[in-house]
Amino acid sequence: MGKRYYCDYCDRSFQDNMHNRKKHLNGVQHHRAKKAWYDSFRDSSAILCDEQTKKPCRKFLQKGICDFGPNCRFSHMSEDELFNLKRQVEDERQRREDSVDRMMPGRSIEEWLSRREKKRTALGIEGDSKDKQDSEEGQEESDIPQPLLSIPDLPPSLLPPPPGGWKVKMNTEWG
Repeated sequence: MGKRYYCDYCDRSFQDNMHNRKKHLNGVQHHRAKKAWYDSFRDSSAILCDEQTKKPCRKFLQKGICDFGPNCRFSHMSEDELFNLKRQVEDERQRREDSVDRMMPGRSIEEWLSRREKKRTALGIEGDSKDKQDSEEGQEESDIPQPLLSIPDLPPSLLPPPPGGWKVKMNTEWG
């Protein structure tokens, strides 16, 4: 039977010998599949740049289909799609700038933890008054470093309490 070669880009297999492999790797279908694979990881700003330099495809605009498909040298994007892509690129750029701005230089998580521990020990020495705890908790929420809040999908036990505190339901049926 012999060994078989499987091409991940093309999702096909064939008998593995030097002639077959060379023929496949130099083939048009393999090159198109490989290009499509790597294009799926392209940055939206690079896609926008490429699409803006291309002229619109007349055949695609008239019939809604083009014989060349993704290999067409003309753009298949409508004005709305280009506008949405521009907005997406702008949103990504704004998010990157915001994340850089939020990161305060010279402020680390270790510093925040040490300041937090000092506040808690000072609070313990002064006495545990409910008003002081509420004001400290409200201050700690806004004081939490951005790297801790930027972690996606934190479990509820690690999220800071909401601004009004946790709502407690009182059960009046106990008796």
